[in-house]
Amino acid sequence: MADRPTTPSTPTDDPESYVGLSDRAAEETARRRGWTTVRSLEPGAMITMEYLEGRLNFTVDNGVVVRCWKG
Repeated sequence: MADRPTTPSTPTDDPESYVGLSDRAAEETARRRGWTTVRSLEPGAMITMEYLEGRLNFTVDNGVVVRCWKG
């Protein structure tokens, strides 16, 4: 029987801790904490709603993170 594939674990830090950071600082911090995919979006951007394990999403307004969520 083949081994089950392993999926990367999602870091356990609080997404709210990124709110107020500059977009660059937030991305650097997220990658250092183990997020495999970091996505920055403009307010009101149209996005797909599929959940992706290991992804952190930022809404960035004028270079500052105003919202952050997993997936």
